[in-house]
Amino acid sequence: MHCGATCGNAAFSIRPERLARALEERGFESAWFPEHTHIPASRTTPYPFGGDLPEIYWSMMDPFASCMAAAAATERLKVGTGVCLLVEHEPIYLAKQIATIDLLSGGRFLFGVGGGWNAEEMANHGTDFERRWKVVRERVLAMKEIWTQEEASFSGEFVSFEKIWQMPKPLQSPHPPVLMGGLGPRGLKRVVDYCDGLIVIDGDGGENLARTIETLRGHAERAGRDLSTIETTVFVAAKPDPALWERYRELGADRLVQFVSDRGEERVLRTLDAAAELIPRFG
Repeated sequence: MHCGATCGNAAFSIRPERLARALEERGFESAWFPEHTHIPASRTTPYPFGGDLPEIYWSMMDPFASCMAAAAATERLKVGTGVCLLVEHEPIYLAKQIATIDLLSGGRFLFGVGGGWNAEEMANHGTDFERRWKVVRERVLAMKEIWTQEEASFSGEFVSFEKIWQMPKPLQSPHPPVLMGGLGPRGLKRVVDYCDGLIVIDGDGGENLARTIETLRGHAERAGRDLSTIETTVFVAAKPDPALWERYRELGADRLVQFVSDRGEERVLRTLDAAAELIPRFG
């Protein structure tokens, strides 16, 4: 089971290159950076976890610039988006950004994607909330075409372009892994349909992960897809706990990503030190 870490990635958080170096020094596999381009001041959409929306949501730095900073500061650490709100990006340009990061990092990029929960945020980017998953699907498929074809073309409801040339291509073959987060009732079907893995946020000691993997297994069997081709990443907010980590490994998690504090480098490093003690046993 690989081990990574993520934080809110604001200017008041630990800097991405500092986080990356700390992770690589401690034996972690990956660093993950979240995304919200902005938060509309109307605050019409309620916070999914209840209560007031934390400041971190409108303070996040750009995840792709952060991934590149983290990759440039390390030699082996993988870098990823956890997750990119794909409905807020133009796919042709984003395909080039990701291919460039993957090439310059030596093939270390992990593409976590999601549809998002803030309706007015994505509306500012021109996407209707009710159609967001159709948009995500077409953009993922279009980007895969760009990454894998010398002359790429795509014809869909939301993405359409005639034959194009785009270089560079990603270093990873056929492309960086696409990991789907934000899994609702239909989300696991999307994973089986067009992704290479899934991201699960688990806050109940593994019960959510257990249900998710069992449901995923059923979807994969019905689609004729080998479950071993789908990578499972679990994001964990709880403090590092060997019993909990063992539970995730038994359930089949391929990667555990530890949440760390959004504020204060010292607090971040303390959590990383505690998690690093478990890596020789689980990593």
